[in-house]
Amino acid sequence: MSASVSVATVVRDLAASRAIDLEIVAGASGLDRRITNPHPQKTGLALSGFDQYLREGRVLVFGESEVRFLESLPPPDRSAVMRRVLSHALPCVVVTDDLRPVPEIAKEADAAGVPLMRTRSATPLAMARLSAALEAYLAPRGTVHGVLMDILGLGVLIVGESGIGKSECALDLVVRGHRLIADDAVELRCRAESFVIGSCPELTRHHMEIRGLGLINVQDLFGVASTRRSKRVEMVVQLERWDAGREYDRLGLDETYYETLGVRIPMIRMPVAPGRNLAILVEVAARNQLLRLGGHNSAQRLVERLDEQLGSDVSDLEFGEDL
Repeated sequence: MSASVSVATVVRDLAASRAIDLEIVAGASGLDRRITNPHPQKTGLALSGFDQYLREGRVLVFGESEVRFLESLPPPDRSAVMRRVLSHALPCVVVTDDLRPVPEIAKEADAAGVPLMRTRSATPLAMARLSAALEAYLAPRGTVHGVLMDILGLGVLIVGESGIGKSECALDLVVRGHRLIADDAVELRCRAESFVIGSCPELTRHHMEIRGLGLINVQDLFGVASTRRSKRVEMVVQLERWDAGREYDRLGLDETYYETLGVRIPMIRMPVAPGRNLAILVEVAARNQLLRLGGHNSAQRLVERLDEQLGSDVSDLEFGEDL
């Protein structure tokens, strides 16, 4: 089932956040209609007969050009046009620029049970803020078992089997001055189809489970600077039991990815063994990833220097043979 949100929820939350003012003009009986697409549509062609381009589940926006066009039509034609447009199972219609819709628009909206709303905002601003709000509601979502940390401004998701030491590693990182976003259950949502935002369920926010200690409140213990509400996931560290018979990457040249919600995120597999300080290793991995994002790849530079040195040695050898 695709994600959706009711018109009533959007109107309520936008009013609470003051992102955009929406005045319900007509069609209040349809506030339970569902919005399924975060991108509002604005197509004047629909009013002139090309209504096949209208998409169900998307908010329809009327700007000045659409309102003026309807005003230019005789009243019976206005009703016929709106009746045809509203037959496409649209969730709602928003009139921008504080324009007052002609009576026929409101009458047909009431008859079809489609909420008709008005805002003082200009069309571009209204569409941008509606789209931003709807993306938050309709973004693909998921939950993963792990810990999400903010390490030097980099969102690091630590995953691995139960009992491997994810929470203990996170607690050590908090002691070192880094920030906890979520422990145990990390809620993920995809934004703009290109990056993933992680957060914590409201019920368990700021809490962490440590075997032997039980539940602790990180914010109470370490202060408000030790936590944050959400963070973009930019790297994944997968903790794994040490396997003596397995070959591990020793140069850091292999690129592996963690895929979730259709987005690929750089991943590091970190073997866990007695004597390894996981917190320091994860912190260094984060620092190294920040360097890579800045265009500095230490492993690649070393390999290039080795290739140059080998090439130089071969050239010297060939030159000596010619002598």
